Formats: sequence, structure tokens, C-alpha cells
Amino acid sequence: MKKMYIIFSILFLLFLTGCIPAMKNPDVEAKDKIDLSLLNEEKIINNFDVIVIGGEPEGVAAALSAARNGVSTLLIEERDGLGGLFTYGKMNVLDFPHGIDNKVLSSGIFDEWHRMVGKKKSFEIHDAKNAFLNMVYNQENLSMLLNTEVKNIEVNDQGEITGLTVLKNNKTYTLQAKNYIDATQDADVAFLSGVPHFIGAADVGQNGRLMATTLMIHFVDVDWSKIKEVAKKETFGSAEVTKEAAWGFSKLREVYEPQDLNMRLRGFNLIKNDEGYYINALQIFGVDGLSKESIQEGIERGKEETKHILEWLKVNFPGFENAKIASYPSELYIRETRHINSLYQLPVSDLWENKYHWDTIAYGGYPSDIQSTSVGDAGAIVVNPTQYGIPFRSLVPQKITNLLVVGRSGGYSSLAQGSVRIVPTGMATGEGAGAASAIAIKHNLDFHTMSKNKKIISELQQTLTAQGAEVKKFHAPFPYEDKWYYPAIRELLNHRALFGGYTNDLSENEIANNKSFSNLLLHTYLVMRNSNPKYEENIQYLNHYFKSNEMINLTTGEIETIINGLPIKDFNDSYKEEILKWKDKDSLTREEMYIIVGKLFGWI
Repeated sequence: MKKMYIIFSILFLLFLTGCIPAMKNPDVEAKDKIDLSLLNEEKIINNFDVIVIGGEPEGVAAALSAARNGVSTLLIEERDGLGGLFTYGKMNVLDFPHGIDNKVLSSGIFDEWHRMVGKKKSFEIHDAKNAFLNMVYNQENLSMLLNTEVKNIEVNDQGEITGLTVLKNNKTYTLQAKNYIDATQDADVAFLSGVPHFIGAADVGQNGRLMATTLMIHFVDVDWSKIKEVAKKETFGSAEVTKEAAWGFSKLREVYEPQDLNMRLRGFNLIKNDEGYYINALQIFGVDGLSKESIQEGIERGKEETKHILEWLKVNFPGFENAKIASYPSELYIRETRHINSLYQLPVSDLWENKYHWDTIAYGGYPSDIQSTSVGDAGAIVVNPTQYGIPFRSLVPQKITNLLVVGRSGGYSSLAQGSVRIVPTGMATGEGAGAASAIAIKHNLDFHTMSKNKKIISELQQTLTAQGAEVKKFHAPFPYEDKWYYPAIRELLNHRALFGGYTNDLSENEIANNKSFSNLLLHTYLVMRNSNPKYEENIQYLNHYFKSNEMINLTTGEIETIINGLPIKDFNDSYKEEILKWKDKDSLTREEMYIIVGKLFGWI
């Protein structure tokens, strides 16, 4: 008996440390965790401290965190189950943020869920649904309403949400709480509350520019051994294959001809598990992620293209000869729509600088991956941070004082969102929001006031640390921090004028050309146009400048020609001092180009 006890103890410890896979979660029936028959005659429930709207992974983390900190919490979800993108979009490929020493930033509630589904790069969708439901059903202080749609938000003159009108079983109810957390994909609650926001890349002057949506592909009967051979031969470019995942094959974008001309197949991110083979690769353009009709049209377009992809793969990609379509997702993977304006709009330069904020409530560490926005756009890696902190202020929207926003539509620039949007990071912000809601109630503070109180924020950080989340202070150096002209680099990054790629290399010693210089000016003026439309004249001029000789080496003479041709010339003349230094050079380097632009706009 004692021997069995020792063996059991060892296995239990191995389980806790993640050395053996977690047991499968028992099937659970998705049902409400609250009895609406207990409502009073006015159909008002006002006995909640916190209401979380949205059953995305971020919303589940927020609700669990709030309840675990002792406040009565209600989770509202429009669908018939939890997991959102993971379970309805079948996006079961996990992207992990990495931090200092390349450590995976996986902690807190995300890590708890991840262990429940096997702690791998992917998960079985069936298991994911059960894990989320089990976590909610087993949590005290936490109620849940499924199949419930938020129809209206009531806001008073002080900028407080005073109640939600929801539709459930064709009946309307009013729900009230002290604090609210918006965990919907598109920040729907914040939008209905009147929080200012922008769409897509509008913050960098590119209205209507949205990252591609994706319909996940689900096959069965794929020969994994042949996939490995294709990768080894580099038939479609370099690729890596493990027991459960394959990625790379970038040449597919060049050789596959889509049936729908507003789509593209990029390199595969392929997952193998008990449910089949899932591929994240189909980019669908022209979808309005805020329109149900456009989304449904995108799904149908994606289904038709998936059939075409399968037939092409059968002929051209060994391993897919006998493949079949197993299922289609019921939802698209939509990467961005709204971005709410927060008390601190996290800029992409903070990612570049690996910045720790005094009010950090979560870590990020994934590259800022801006997916293609059109067929002719290759997409870009803006920066590849070592590790950065996400401030509490970025969860606090402008105008509304008792609301927090978590997930991809939170208070981040469109460029920073390319990193923050991955689910492990989103769940970390959700966990922070849940704990913050409980602490705000404890001290009778609104979130705007709380965001300025260092003592309360310190309490929040200590609370998160105690429940397994990582928020302690760190320091990491960043590229070019020793360059005197670094402020110019910072501004060019924030204006979407520079991309560092995976290596954060700005090629400062390479020879610059006319196109590079014109593009730096163009992207700067695109942002400046947001506050003053007069800069449209400069944008039009730069868009057409030197099309015939755009790739010639940049000289001081060319710089003067370009600048003198600008219709609007309200810039700093100190750039002329730099030109005088280099007037005898045959061509200028990219570093010298950055300096001139920095002088021109008064950044250095």
C-alpha cells in the first residue's frame, strides 16, 4: 500500500510539473450556470460585482481571475459554448510568446488550461471546449449565461456603465454590476458604450487596411511521412517537421494559383492530431470583420477555395494524394477590426525597446506579425521583441471608467497589436483585468483613478504573482539604443516606415536609394494627415515621385530635389546641416538617411 502511495505521489508531481500529459477532460454539457427563473418581476439581476462579456479564451481567463479574487462574477457568451476562435474557428495552432533567454512566457490561467489540453503546440478542439467549461463550472463565485446576446449598454453622465440589456430565449433582461470586462473579439461593449476607436491601420494613416482573414483547413488521411520528405527535399522551400507540427513551405505562395483572385495560399502552418490535420495558410482578403454578411460570404468563399486547394495538393504535394476535407470551421479567423483608444496606447516602439512599465500586468514576447492586407502585400515582421510589459492603462478605455478591454481589440497601436493579439498573451491580460476588477471594488476605485495609483497597482501585481502570473520587473537591452539618432528610429517604427524583421536589423550601413527615402517621408505624412488633411498634397507627390528611377542611389542632391518638390514645406531646416557634411559623397547610407529624416521632422 505504501509503495502504491509513493508511485501515485511521484506521478502526481510529474503531472504538476508538466512532465507527463494531462488526463483528458471528461465531456461536459454546455449549459448556463445561473437560473434565470430567480429574476425579480423587473427582470433585473444586480447582485454581481463583475460582468465579463465574451467567452473567448481571454474572457474565460478574466472571469476566472475575478472570481478567484472573491467577487461575484458573471460570464456572458453569445455562442453555445466557450473558446471562441479556438473552438469555433478551429484555430488550434498555438503561437507562444518568448521572453528573456528564450523562455516561453506561459504562466497563470493560460498555463493551467494548456496543461489540461496536453501542453503541446496544438490541442484537440473537443478537449479545449471541455477544459474551458470545466474550469468555469468548477469555479466558485462564477456564473455563466450561454446563448445570450448583449443588445444595449446604459451609460450615465459620469462615464459609468450602469447596466446591460441582454437577449436570452427571446426575452430581454437587464444585468447590472460594479465593473465590466469586454472580452469580445471586436470590443463590442466598448463600442456600444461610446469608447473612441479606430479601424485597422487607420492610426498610421492607412484607412481600410486590414490584415487578411483565414478559414482554417481541416483534412484527414494525410501521409505525414511524405510531408517530412517534401520538407527534407525543400520542394516548396525550407520547412521544419516534428511529430505534431510542420511549418515553412514558403514557395507555395508562388506556385499555387488561387481560384478566387482575392485570396492567397501562404506557407503552411500544419498541425497533426487525433482529429486530423489542420492548416493555417489560406489568406482571404476583402472581408469586413464587422459585417455578418461579409463574414459569411468570406466563409463560403473559403470553403470553395479549400476544395480547389485540396485538388491541387493531391497532384502537386506528396502526402495529400488521399486527403479528404473533414470539416469546415463555423467562424473565420479574423485578425483585426476595431482598436479601442485607451489611457495608454501601447506603441510598437515599446516592443522594440523591451520596455517594462511601472503598471505592467502581463508580458508579451511574440514578433509583431503584420499579415498581408492584400494579394500584392507580402506582410511584415515589424519588430521581434525580447520581452515587453503590457501596462494596465492599455486595458482602460477612454471615456468609460468602470470598463476594461482585453483581447486583440485592446488599447494597442495597430503595429503593436500584431504581437499582443496572440491568445496566450491575451489570456494573460484577461487574468490581469479580472484581478484588477476585484481590487478596484475592494478599494472603491474606478479604473481611471486606479490607473494613477502606484500603491494599488503594486497590490495588483502582487496578487497576480501570487496566482502564478509573471509580472515582475525585468531589463533587456534593445537594438540601436546606443545610437544618438535612435529617437528617429523610434518614430519611424511607430509611423510604419521601418520594419526590423526577425533580426531587428535596419541595415544602417547599406547604401540607400531614392525609393527608401521617399517611403520614409510618405509614411510619416500618412500619419500626419490624420491630424491635418493638408498633407495629402505631399502624399500624392511622394506616391508619384521618381517612378522611373526610384532605385538609384541616394545622394544629397537627390534629397534636396525630393524635399524641394514637396508642396507643403513646414519642416525643420536643420537637415541642411547634415547635407553639407555629406555633399561630396557619391551616395548616402541608410543610417545617414535616418538622420536626415529625423532632423527634418524635429525628432533629433
